[in-house]
Amino acid sequence: MDTIFALASARGKAGVAVIRVSGPDAFGAVAALCDRPLPPPRQAGLRRLVQDGQVLDEALVLLFEAGVSFTGEAVAELQVHGSAAVVQAVLRALAGRYGLRLAEAGEFTRRALENGRLDLAQVEGLADLIEAETEAQRRQAMRVLSGAIGQRAEDWRKKLVRAAALLEATIDFADEDVPVDVTPEVGALVEAVRADLARELDGARAAERVRDGFEVAIVGAPNAGKSTLLNALAGRDAAITSDIAGTTRDVIEVRMEIGGQAVTLLDTAGLRDAEDAVERIGVERGIARAVAADLRVFLVGDDPVAGLEPVAGDITVRAKGDLHGDGVSGLTGQGIPELIDAIGMRLEGLTAGAGIVTRERHRQFMGRAIGALDSARVELERGAVRTEIVADELRSASRALEGLVGRVDVENLLDEIFASFCIGK
Repeated sequence: MDTIFALASARGKAGVAVIRVSGPDAFGAVAALCDRPLPPPRQAGLRRLVQDGQVLDEALVLLFEAGVSFTGEAVAELQVHGSAAVVQAVLRALAGRYGLRLAEAGEFTRRALENGRLDLAQVEGLADLIEAETEAQRRQAMRVLSGAIGQRAEDWRKKLVRAAALLEATIDFADEDVPVDVTPEVGALVEAVRADLARELDGARAAERVRDGFEVAIVGAPNAGKSTLLNALAGRDAAITSDIAGTTRDVIEVRMEIGGQAVTLLDTAGLRDAEDAVERIGVERGIARAVAADLRVFLVGDDPVAGLEPVAGDITVRAKGDLHGDGVSGLTGQGIPELIDAIGMRLEGLTAGAGIVTRERHRQFMGRAIGALDSARVELERGAVRTEIVADELRSASRALEGLVGRVDVENLLDEIFASFCIGK
């Protein structure tokens, strides 16, 4: 394979910049720049980088042998001073060596996948970790990156291989008396795997919400103080406020963190029977977004909230608490800490059942496996004459689990997945 290189740290001025080189000529390319022999692998050493007699920079050089590096190939990392001029000078020097080229987006991680250092689910976990904004997202991404999905998939696959082997034995010796009926053990293995898959799928929505973030809608009658409350929660003037009813005509969104979760707060139009056509559209949109939201905060006052009723788990608070002595007030901050705590507790409850399934792709492959296992159960009940069909369904379920970690049926997804990575990763 080609030897690739790229800036692995963020662009722009910094104290230190990291340049990564991976491939068969990684050590040779770096050795050609260093004024002294390379340090031993996994022992950092300070070296001057020299080209055509000119010192480019003084860098900390770190080497990793093939098989123990991130990509699985020989990898060299140069920690240079983080000025744009230094970085460009070193990149130009590397580009001038025959056989080296600039890495494509996600190519280091793709090589880690191709060399067996990561499975596809771990690659997705790494992408989520890079994008993580909150502590909950970081924890979830680390679970996936650590190989939790691959470990579970391998455990399920081993059980299905065992079940298929038992059935194959009965097929191979169909003309002889088999001393043991394998149907009970096969059935138990199928049921155990199916139950585990179903539990993971049940927690898929919660896990996806942790990754993508929750939506919390603030709803109430016109002039209930929704926009003022949104501004207070956001810590800035995200929404226009006034004493004129119907000021908010469209849904206003603010991204923030509450209770360690990524949250998008929605300020909706005041809910009432609007006569103005534009306001009526805003009310309809507000109701639709509020219904689809994960949680609703109802600000109640003297006027009724038309068109929407709280459901179990929603939060109801008194609006304009500064005028009534209780409730919340975006104007004075009264009740805001308590409201934030209440929202955090509700969201924590929604994530209690979160599993390791974080993407639609995971759901699809696990759904295929469950479908194959359901077919296997039906055929198993029909007796020995259907044994070959049961074995084939078990093989289909195993292939679906292999697709879950990227071993089969995912080539068309790879370009899309790695396109989301930066060049240095």
